Amino acid sequence: MESRKLTKEDLDKVRSVEGFPVAEDEDIIDLSNAPLYTACPNPFVAEFIDEHGKSYDESTDDYQKEPFAADVSEGRSDSIYNVHSYHTKVPHKAIMRYIMHYTKPGDIVFDGFCGTGMTGVAAQMCATADQAFRLMIEKEEEDVEWGGRYAIISDLSPAATFIAANYNMQVDDATGFVERCNEIFSECEKEFGWMFKTRHTASGTTKTLFDYKDDEGDVRYGDINYVIWSDAFICPTCGEEYVFWNLSVDKETKSSVKEMKCPKCGSIFKKTDCEHSKRLYYDHELGRTVSVSKQVPVMINYSYMGQRYDKEPDKYDLELLEKIEEMESAYKIPVYELPEGYNTEQPKKSHGFNFVHQFYTRRNLFVMAFIMDKASKLPKKEKLALYSAVKSSLSYGTKMVKVNVSRMLDGGGLFALGAVTGTLYIPSNNAERPILDAIRNKIGNIVKNVSLYPKNQEFVLVSTGSLTDMSVVPDNSIDYIFTDPPFGDNLNYSELNFLWESWQKVMTNNTDEAIMNPVQGKGLNEYQGLMLKSFKECFRLLKPNRWMTVEFHNSKNAVWNAIQESLLRAGFIIADVRTLDKQQGSFKQMTSTTAVKQDLVISAYKPKEKFRREFFANAGHPDTAWAFVNQHLAQIPVVVISNDKIEIISERQAFLLFDRMVAYHIMQGLPVPVDATDFYKGLDEKYLKRDGMYFLPDQVNEYDTARIKTDVEPIQFSLFVTNEKTAIAWLYQQLDTPQTYAQLQPKFMQEVKAVDKYESMPELQTLLEENFLQDDKGQWYVPDVRKEGDVTKLREKKLWKEFEGYLASKGKLKLFRSEAIRVGFARLWKEKNYKAIVDLAERLPEQTVQEDPNILMYYDISLGRV
Repeated sequence: MESRKLTKEDLDKVRSVEGFPVAEDEDIIDLSNAPLYTACPNPFVAEFIDEHGKSYDESTDDYQKEPFAADVSEGRSDSIYNVHSYHTKVPHKAIMRYIMHYTKPGDIVFDGFCGTGMTGVAAQMCATADQAFRLMIEKEEEDVEWGGRYAIISDLSPAATFIAANYNMQVDDATGFVERCNEIFSECEKEFGWMFKTRHTASGTTKTLFDYKDDEGDVRYGDINYVIWSDAFICPTCGEEYVFWNLSVDKETKSSVKEMKCPKCGSIFKKTDCEHSKRLYYDHELGRTVSVSKQVPVMINYSYMGQRYDKEPDKYDLELLEKIEEMESAYKIPVYELPEGYNTEQPKKSHGFNFVHQFYTRRNLFVMAFIMDKASKLPKKEKLALYSAVKSSLSYGTKMVKVNVSRMLDGGGLFALGAVTGTLYIPSNNAERPILDAIRNKIGNIVKNVSLYPKNQEFVLVSTGSLTDMSVVPDNSIDYIFTDPPFGDNLNYSELNFLWESWQKVMTNNTDEAIMNPVQGKGLNEYQGLMLKSFKECFRLLKPNRWMTVEFHNSKNAVWNAIQESLLRAGFIIADVRTLDKQQGSFKQMTSTTAVKQDLVISAYKPKEKFRREFFANAGHPDTAWAFVNQHLAQIPVVVISNDKIEIISERQAFLLFDRMVAYHIMQGLPVPVDATDFYKGLDEKYLKRDGMYFLPDQVNEYDTARIKTDVEPIQFSLFVTNEKTAIAWLYQQLDTPQTYAQLQPKFMQEVKAVDKYESMPELQTLLEENFLQDDKGQWYVPDVRKEGDVTKLREKKLWKEFEGYLASKGKLKLFRSEAIRVGFARLWKEKNYKAIVDLAERLPEQTVQEDPNILMYYDISLGRV
C-alpha cells in the first residue's frame, strides 16, 4: 500500500467509531503514518484486506487444525522484546508458535488488544526466523510453512498503538537517521549539558556514601549519573522538619527502617504518622504559584575521569538546581491536568502533583521538550521513531524511579534503581536520571532490532480504537486471532498511559475501556459487558472454522468466569484451557470450571456456518446435542504427548462434553435437548471410548497407535478440589481403578484443602454413595453405562429435593450445595421458569454467582429473559 497523508475527510469516515481518541484532528494526523498506522480507527483496513486477504467460501474451505497444545517458554529476555517497555507484553516468539500452527504464509492475523504490537512483530518475523527457532518449530509441526503473515492490530490506547507502529515500522535510511539523531543530541548537550554537571573535589579518591565532606580545593566537574531525592516530613510530636533518607536509612545494616527517631525531640514514629513538608514555587507552565510536597537531593552519583563517585549535594549543586527552577523553557512542555482516576489520586494526595509536568525534574523536562521539538522537523518515519525513543525513556525520567536502599548501599549503583510499574506512585526516596542518556541508548536499540525485520514489504496495519467496534474490518475476513485482553482491575491502562500520551497530544477515549474501575463506574458486570461486545466483534470478523487464542493473566475466579462466559455468549466454543507454568515454561491442562491464579491460554473456535444453520433449524431436537459433540470432538486434539507420556484430554471426557453441550445451547438461548442420563448413554452408543475419553471413528486409530508406542499409563490433567463438582471429577479420576473408602479417604483429605467459602461440601461417603457403585469387596468404582443412568437420576432426585428446600426458605443462603443449585437451575431452565432462577440467584452470595461459571450462565441468560 502506497504511503499517503491522512486527511480530515478520512477522519470524518471513522469519527463515530467507538474508541475514537480524544485529540485535535491536526495532532492525530501529525502522529499517524497512513495508511499502515493511524492514531484513530484506521479507514484503510478494508483496502489492506482486499490487497492481501483471501475470501472465505465454506463449500471449498478445507481448513482443519487442532488447538495448539505444546509447551511455550516465555522468552522475555529477547532483545526485540525489550526495545519498548509496557505494562503487559507477550513475547513475540511465543506468539509465533501459535501463528505458525494456525496459519500459512499470506494469511491475516488479528489482535484487537495489541498493546505494543507483539502479534504484528510475530506475524512478520515468520519470514525471517533464525535457524534455531525454525528447527524447534519443525520438530513440532509437520506441515509448517515459513513466510510472512499479514497482521491487523488495534488497541484503544494511542500510547500502545504508537509503540506498536514503531515496533512494526522501519526508517528508510537507518544510518542517516542515527546521524541526524546524534546531531540533535549534540545540540542538546550544548544547550543543557551544564545542568547535569557536579563539582568533583574528591582528589581522585573514591569516597563512600556517607563520608564525603565539602572541599573548597580544585574545582573539577563530573557528569551526573543519577541523583537521589528524598521527601521531607514533619515530626508529629515537635513539628521539626526531617529528610526521610536521613532517618530511614540504617548505614550499618544497609537497610531501610520502618520506625524513625526524631533528632530534636527523640520521639519514635513511622512515616505514616507524619505529614509531608510543603514548598511553594512559581510554576512557569501554569503561570502561578503552587504548593507541592518538598523533595530534597540527598546524594549524587557522578563520573569523573572514568571513575564513579558518590557525594552529598554541596552549595554548587543546590544553587544550580535553584537556577534551573527559575528558567523558562524555550520549547513546548505539555501542560495536562491529571484526570480523576483510581491511580491518579495517589500523586495528587501524597505530593500535590496535579499536572503531568510535575512528575519530572525541570532539567529533564527541558531535554524532552527540546528533542520532541527537533524530532518534529524530521521526515515522518524518523520523527515517529525519535518520538518513540523519547517515550520509551520516560520511565527513567520521572520521579517514579524507586531506590532499592540495600542494593544501593551495597554498591548496586544504577542497578539499584527501577521504575515503579502498574501504578502512579511517587516513592519517598526516588532517583533522577539524565534522560538524554536513555534516549540515546534507545535509538541504537531501535535501529539494531528493527533491522532484523523483513525488508521491502509492509506486513502490519495498525489501528487505534475500541475492539467493541471494529466496523472498519469486514465480516469473515480474518484467518486467526491472538489476543491478550485486559484482565479486570489489575491495570488501569488509560490512567497509566496518561503521562506518555500527554507528550503525543492524543489521549485514550476510555468510555469503552474494558477494565474494572470504580472511578469510571465500571464493576465486574460492566467489564463483562465490554468483553462480550469485544468478543462478538472478534466472532464477526473471524472466518468460520478458524481459531482464536486468548492469553489471560488471571487473578480472580470471577474475572476468569466473566471472560469465559463472554466468549461463549459471543458464539465461540472453548476447546482447550491451559495454565502457564512460569517456572517450568510449560502449559498445564485445566478444566474450564477450575480457575487458578496463573496465566491461562484459551483456545476457542468459531463453528462452521453450516453447523450453525442446522443447529438453529433443529432447536429442541436431541440431534443438536450430537451435532455439537460431533463438531467439538473434531476440533479437540486427538493425542497430546507431554514428557513422553500421553495426556488425558479433559475436553474428551463425559462430564466436560456435557457441560460444553449444555453451555452452548443456553448461551444461544435454546433449550437443552437431552438430560445428563441420556447424554452419557448416548456417548457410549455413538462414540468410541479410550481411557475415559470419547473419539470419532476416524480419530481412534491415531490414539490407539500413540498409546501402543508410549506403552505407559496416560497422565491425568491437573485438578483442584474446591467444591462438590471438582470433588466428583477427582473421584472419577481416582476410581479408574476400584478403591476402598480407606484407600480414598487420606488422599481425598489431602486434596480438599481450600473449599469455597459458601460450599456445603458433602462427606466423602455421601459423594461415593450418590455417584458411584460398590462391589462385594467394598471397593468403589465408576458405574457402567447401563447402571450410570440410574445413579444419575437418583442423585439428581436427591439434589432437587435439597434445592426445593432452598426455594422454600427466605433470605440470603449462607451455606448450600452448589451441585444442588446447578441441578435446580437446569430443571427450572427446562421449565422456562427464568424468574425463579433469577430470584434464587439473587439470594446467593455474589461471590458464588460470579465465580461459578454454570450458575453465572443460568443467571445471566435468565436475567435477560426476565
